[in-house]
Amino acid sequence: MKKVCLLFIFITTYLFTPAQNYQKTDLGLKTTINALDIEVQFFNNDIVRILKSPTGSTVNKKSFSVIKTPAKVDLQIKQSGNSIKVSGNKLNLSIDLKSGQIRFFSKTDKLLLAEKEPGASFVRSKDALEKSLVVSQSFQLTPDEAIYGLGQHQKGSMNQRNQRLTLQQANMQIDIPYFYSTNGYGLFWDNTSSTVFEDKPAGTSFESAAGNCVDYYFLRSDDANKGLAAWRDLTGQAPMYPRWLFGYWQSRERYKGQTELIDVIKKYRALNVPLDGIVQDWQYWGSGNQVWNSTEFGNPLFPRPKQMIDNVHGLNAHIIISVWPSFGVKTKIFNEFKQNGMLLDLVTWPITPDVQVYDAFNPRARDIYWRYMNQNIFSLGMDGWWLDATEPEQMNPKSTGSENKTFLGSFSSVCNAFPLQTTLGVYEHQRKVTSDKRVFILTRSAFAGQQRNATTTWSGDIQGRWDVLHNQISNGLNMSISGIPYWNTDIGGFFTGKHYPLGVKDPAYQELYVRWLQFAAFCPMFRSHGTDTPREIYQFGQKGYWAFDVIDKFINLRYRLLPYIYSTSWEVTSKASTFMRPLVMDFSNDKKVYDINNEYLFGKSILVCPVTDSMYIVEKNKTTQTSFEKVKTWKVYLPSGSDWFDFWTGKKLAGGQNFQREAPIDIMPLYVKAGSILPMGSLRQYSNERDDSQLELRIYPGADAEFTLYEDENDNYNYENGVYAVINFKWDNASQNLTIEDRKGCFPGMVKNRTFNVVKIDQKNGLGIQSVLKPAKAIKYNGTKISVKL
Repeated sequence: MKKVCLLFIFITTYLFTPAQNYQKTDLGLKTTINALDIEVQFFNNDIVRILKSPTGSTVNKKSFSVIKTPAKVDLQIKQSGNSIKVSGNKLNLSIDLKSGQIRFFSKTDKLLLAEKEPGASFVRSKDALEKSLVVSQSFQLTPDEAIYGLGQHQKGSMNQRNQRLTLQQANMQIDIPYFYSTNGYGLFWDNTSSTVFEDKPAGTSFESAAGNCVDYYFLRSDDANKGLAAWRDLTGQAPMYPRWLFGYWQSRERYKGQTELIDVIKKYRALNVPLDGIVQDWQYWGSGNQVWNSTEFGNPLFPRPKQMIDNVHGLNAHIIISVWPSFGVKTKIFNEFKQNGMLLDLVTWPITPDVQVYDAFNPRARDIYWRYMNQNIFSLGMDGWWLDATEPEQMNPKSTGSENKTFLGSFSSVCNAFPLQTTLGVYEHQRKVTSDKRVFILTRSAFAGQQRNATTTWSGDIQGRWDVLHNQISNGLNMSISGIPYWNTDIGGFFTGKHYPLGVKDPAYQELYVRWLQFAAFCPMFRSHGTDTPREIYQFGQKGYWAFDVIDKFINLRYRLLPYIYSTSWEVTSKASTFMRPLVMDFSNDKKVYDINNEYLFGKSILVCPVTDSMYIVEKNKTTQTSFEKVKTWKVYLPSGSDWFDFWTGKKLAGGQNFQREAPIDIMPLYVKAGSILPMGSLRQYSNERDDSQLELRIYPGADAEFTLYEDENDNYNYENGVYAVINFKWDNASQNLTIEDRKGCFPGMVKNRTFNVVKIDQKNGLGIQSVLKPAKAIKYNGTKISVKL
């Protein structure tokens, strides 16, 4: 009887326990469900990659964006009935063996994200050069989660829920197929072809025009800060910029000769208005499309380019120059590309058969590109690059792509990675040439991971209008969440002629420009540029005229904040932080901030509330005039979870409230979070004019505070080898005690003995841009720890 019972148990166990339907791998597992091969790869305890492809297809995909090497993770894999559960140290997931649906959970089994069932789709594409597929994957988000990122799309939306976005590189549109969710995760859709992202109640999906597999990364995170750190860990860290990059930059379309360019710097110096950089736009190579972008100074108005650059440096300024990815048929670089089959047949700018784009996906083409830039420009002493139209510009994108073959396949299958590859070539080659000058690249487009190429993205050739100014705020914030910490705009908008034909002579445009410049002073790069009308400060009048004075005030404020800004740039590099911080990054418990698209933190202390509408323009006798008689107000929201100090007055306010703040033309509402230490430098004409041996420390009480002051040689890569110094400041709010810790590290030229003029902010000494006259304490510091009570 016992033998019969044992036999029955064995038979029933064999019949009703499914066989193991997966293969364990070093990084996770592989399985096949419904004619789809599915692979799960854990990169660490927080990041997992999912690959899906039709059974029998060969997938050997190398990511353009992901550079992290996966590390073996201790996983528990168990199959129970029709489900496989994979458990890691911080992240669990399940796979339904009937439908193939994958769901992601926290360690405590909170559902973070679920694929839809069925979620993946593969349809034969129309790509003429490759046997690729239209690939898509659908997910089901929870109703109340907010998502941020996906690049830049000019819609003014902060939260990207209920959006349909075409993710394809274009002037003013930037494709980064990554978003962060307030549900505690990030999602990267790793595909470089034109992609449609759509979120609606029925589901959230990515659909790409070309690919051979579904390939996405799930990044678990406790909050947006850790989410950004995980994203940078996967795709690369942002290197340091030179300190002079964070000063004020003047540009226009275009300076027509080297004398004009030098005279601009001389005028700023004569006016005692700070300036660190100037930009040379196109046509220094000469006129005519056939010599387009030769990288040579063929224009007779630039007869001695090295002398021009030397003169810029002699005036204690720096210069960057425009280089495009397209070339005229009579240039030497075009002919070398053509001889080697390295040109793409795209309809680009300028619209002519005489200009073609090079194949940035070919490493040999990138070598040639840099060789011409180096021998014709960089060797003369040029400080940095303005790589324009790196999408690349396509004047008829629907008719190009699949018929163009790049080094890595059809253009349509890799098109969105073009800016990543062309900036990569410049960054890597300049690093090989010298370590004495940090790479700086200003560029119009970006893809996931591009922060590692030392690029700053600007928002494109936008119109000068109030609504466009408003939309730039959410553009910059979503770019930050997308992993791109350095971003800026053309102050005043690139185009102005349509709405302000009188340009700088029109008071209405002056008001727009001044408000735009106030916002730009709190962007990572502070740069004025545009066409139709000049933008130099002296074009707006003289000292004593309101527009001139406001511009001058905010440029000087930017320079006073340089110690704070440069220290923040170190946090970007060393701690995967970012400059422009959506309020959800620091106040995620306040759901009112989820959709706020017109405020942000600059660094971790300063709340910026740009004014994005006209207040002081009236029409009198058919002319546009200003009217400053009545001070208007601007609506401000202070996030809950902190008290706030008005930067200009020192008035303390409680968080969690909306109110109207007076906004005269020379004031943009700014607030500093209680529990902040704000270092302020002295006024100067350029970033490195004087050292910071005298530094003002503003203490904003109400909570404990900490700040790390970072300093180095300002422009080389010695910091990568530990050649820098940091000083940590701590404020104990209960004891009203400030502690300055021992200085750590050193570098050549370091200030060893200095004075910190400390002031505790209240309504009696808001200070604003003014320096403190009677500090609470003047602390002599020689690098040794000291504590004082205020």
